Amino acid sequence: MRTLLTLAAGLLAAPSAAETPVPSPGELVAKASASDWTAIAPADLLVMDLSPDAKGADRRVVIQLMPAPFAQDWIGNIRKLAAAKWWDGLAVNRVQDNYVAQWGDPDGEDKAKAKSLPPGLTKPSADGYYHLRVKSYRAPRQPRAKIDPYAEAYGYDGGFPSASDATGTWPVHCYGMVGVGRDMPPDTGSGAELYTVIGHAPRHLDRNIALVGRVIEGIEHLSSLPRGTGPLGFYATAEERTAIRSIRIGSDVSGLAAYQYLSPASASFKAYAEARANRRDAFFVTPAGGADICNLPVPVRRVP
Repeated sequence: MRTLLTLAAGLLAAPSAAETPVPSPGELVAKASASDWTAIAPADLLVMDLSPDAKGADRRVVIQLMPAPFAQDWIGNIRKLAAAKWWDGLAVNRVQDNYVAQWGDPDGEDKAKAKSLPPGLTKPSADGYYHLRVKSYRAPRQPRAKIDPYAEAYGYDGGFPSASDATGTWPVHCYGMVGVGRDMPPDTGSGAELYTVIGHAPRHLDRNIALVGRVIEGIEHLSSLPRGTGPLGFYATAEERTAIRSIRIGSDVSGLAAYQYLSPASASFKAYAEARANRRDAFFVTPAGGADICNLPVPVRRVP
């Protein structure tokens, strides 16, 4: 099986000045045909509006929720929390440098002050719930690379980066992925406390914390926030926090843009992945010879 990182020998050499310039990964994505793009349903988006920045500009973060069968208990809870407007008025309460930005109830650890959760939330099972076991494993249609220190193979499932071994498959902690905050095991988290990766991919968290989606737009509104002054990047005072104006499912947001992702099964994605693994456009001198799964993010675009 040819993997994403196996390139034809002729493509590894940098072009001479007389040769036709080699397109960059971005140029290859821009040339992808309309049929190579997959629409993201508004009902599969979670839209978070933060309080305006210091200049009064709006700050919107758009998250694509994980497709079935991944993390559906948590995602069901997230839909209920958004419908109940539970996050409105809460805050981003933790920003740890090169790690995560986390949001939810700042008083969640204090039972006397914690905001009550809406009724009907599911308590996800602690029995192998962080990844799909072999008996329920759905093999991805895309090629899978065989070089990964954290797994036997990796590829894409429903447009999301994933890894696998003999036990099954699981989504991975790349930049912008969104996970569920939890306490010590056997606690599994409800989905009320969420975080996104804003630093180097913490792959050691794979299979230890449930991933529920990825930020597809507005990650800069979280990654650029001031770092927390308390332990683990938690804000020590309420004044340091960034307030959440609202969090809604995309189908409930008026005027929301339409989004598409480049299908990892497409020839365009294959060319894009090869180009990222071996940059041969004008700026680069030496092709890298490979890329890990988190260095091959799935392109997302707005649709006019």
